[in-house]
Parts: sequence; structure tokens; C-alpha cells
Amino acid sequence: MQTKKIGKSGPQIPVIGQGTWYLDRGDRKAAIAALKRGIDAGMTHIDTAEMYGDAELVIADAIAGQREKLFLVSKVLPSNASRRGTITACERSLKRLKTDRLDCYLLHWRGSYPLADTVAAFDELIAAGKIRSWGVSNFDTDDLGQLLAVAGEGKIACNQVLYHLQERAIEHAVIPWCEQHGVAVVAYSPFGHNDFPSASSKGGAALQSIAQAHKATPRQVALSFLTRAPSVLAIPKASSADHAAENAAAGNLKLSDSEIAALDKAFPRGPKPRSLPML
Repeated sequence: MQTKKIGKSGPQIPVIGQGTWYLDRGDRKAAIAALKRGIDAGMTHIDTAEMYGDAELVIADAIAGQREKLFLVSKVLPSNASRRGTITACERSLKRLKTDRLDCYLLHWRGSYPLADTVAAFDELIAAGKIRSWGVSNFDTDDLGQLLAVAGEGKIACNQVLYHLQERAIEHAVIPWCEQHGVAVVAYSPFGHNDFPSASSKGGAALQSIAQAHKATPRQVALSFLTRAPSVLAIPKASSADHAAENAAAGNLKLSDSEIAALDKAFPRGPKPRSLPML
């Protein structure tokens, strides 16, 4: 599994991690098996959020006895992101995850509380040893600029954003901004939201051709393409142990320049949108 640095001073973590949105809505045993298989295959970056229902409880069962090898991330809802509310939300997530610290804690999206209050809470949590770093999710460049003015350089570990083959808006400005400031970009929903290109589509055909050349799958090719930039990691969700193993194998797949160009043509990034897409 390839690794990339998260933030200017953070550790190297796997380029492919494990997302957990809707993890609690299916079979619990299958979800736990998928997470465990993913960890065994090197996907030790696990992402969750207080918004994800009982996902934190499912993760707690999956990671029991192997916390030390993980990079564990959760998120605070904007409605809870006051200074005191952020600390309370973090402590609640720690309890549900049955751990004493998070490796990174994110503001899920921009809300009404001043960023200075949320950052102050993050700093307090770091001082208490309850989180090791912090970042944000669904932040466009304007938001990132305001956050940088509050926190200073080198503090923002990552920005987690929507990114898949058919939604490449972050390539216009968000990825360049993050690379300039040493902020990792974490792609959520990297297969889209139930709209992965079908084999019969033009884009699907391009994926299939490249996959066959590498003895890989179209989804592995998609993950490799999305994580081609030095700053970008991805957190696909897996519904089964086999899917987890498939995702993990993408962490060692490298595409040629011509293959990247073919996918770039098959899935054009389109014009810069007025606002940052998100789910």
C-alpha cells in the first residue's frame, strides 16, 4: 500500500482508507468483517463522523485490540461546533469508539459558529491528548482561506471533499490550494453515490480497457486515477470483506501517463462550479 503524508507535520498514512457513511444501515457482521479485512490489507485509515448514526459503535467492535495500528478520524457536526460543543462532541465520539484519542478530528462542514471558536476547541483537545491533529470537510477555497487566517500555516491537516470520476470540481482550485499550503485532500464517495460508470458507457469502456491491461478492476483503476496527485487520498466504503480487499489492492496500482490522459478525456472535469459540490 502506498502512503502519503497527511498535513505538513502529520504521519504517512495509506493512500486508500475506509469510509463508513451508511455503514450502520446494513448487516453489522458484514460491516465488521469488511473493516477488519480492510485493516488486514493495509487500509488502516478509518473515517467516520458523529452524523453517521451507529457507525462509530460498529467501528469500535471492528478495531478492538488493534487501535495502535490505526489512523482514526471522526467529525463534529457544525451545529455542535462551538468551543464547548466541539469538546463535548469529541468526548462522545471517543466513548462510542472506545478509544482515548482520535488521530484527526474534522469540522464536517462550515456552520454558523465562528471558526476561531472551533479551532480553539481543536487546540484544547490536542493539548489534552484527545486528538492528534485536526482538519475540515467540504471547505471551498474561500472557507480555507478564512480558516488559514485564523489558525495559521501548518495547522490544517486535511480537507475531506467529494471527488469521483464524474465530479472533478476540486481539481480547479481546491487541490491546488491544499497543495500550496500542505493540506492533504481526502476524497469521499470516490465511486460516486450509486452512479459508478456502467460498463456499457463510454467512460466505463475506458475503465474496463485499462483495468484489463493491469489485471485489475474498474473501481481499482478509478481509485488510482483519483489519487494520482501527491496530496490526494481516498476513503471508499466497502459493504463486504471482498470489496474491502478489492479497494485495498488499488493502493499499489500505478497508471501510465497515457492511461491517465485517456481517463481525463473520458471523464472531463468540466468548468469550475460556482460552489463546491458535496453530499
